[in-house]
Amino acid sequence: MGKGRVEAFSDGVIAIIITIMVLELRVPEGANLAALRPLLPVFCAYVLSFIYVGIYWSNHHHMFHAVQKVNGAVLWANLHLLFWLSLLPAVTHWVGKNPLSAWPCAMYGVVLFMAAIAYFILTHVLMRHHGADSPLSKAMGWDLKGRVSVCLYLAGVGLAFVAPWLAALLYALTAAIWLVPDRRIESALSVE
Repeated sequence: MGKGRVEAFSDGVIAIIITIMVLELRVPEGANLAALRPLLPVFCAYVLSFIYVGIYWSNHHHMFHAVQKVNGAVLWANLHLLFWLSLLPAVTHWVGKNPLSAWPCAMYGVVLFMAAIAYFILTHVLMRHHGADSPLSKAMGWDLKGRVSVCLYLAGVGLAFVAPWLAALLYALTAAIWLVPDRRIESALSVE
């Protein structure tokens, strides 16, 4: 099977996720800067989640440049990723309404952790489908940033019950790590 429909469907779902998140932002009650203060936690949660969705979209986009074909396993692995990403608007809103509360902060980390695991599964299903000598398999190799991210998410989930602010800091730090572009796929494709 071709990859075009998977890419188009994924782009559409990701666009809807971002739209749902922005619709949770409310207009301030007043007309002065002080009216923005109660909205600040919601806005900060939105910004972090928007960055995460952007990171996943960008990496998904790059990965699918190295993909030639898909199969049923790839379709399900991709849906698994999209499922966890689709929960981001709900946990984002919960965290924004309850800033630095243990359970919302922990659940935010659980969704990030599960999305990372789902991306890992999708990557490995694609590499298995394309073979060890494929540009994708050569480019992905041992994913240090992905492994570190999973550890940081788990640490954040645990810390949410002790110091939620520290968990939030770990989630932001992990996003910052991913803001540095991953050039492995571009490098592998330019060699061919």
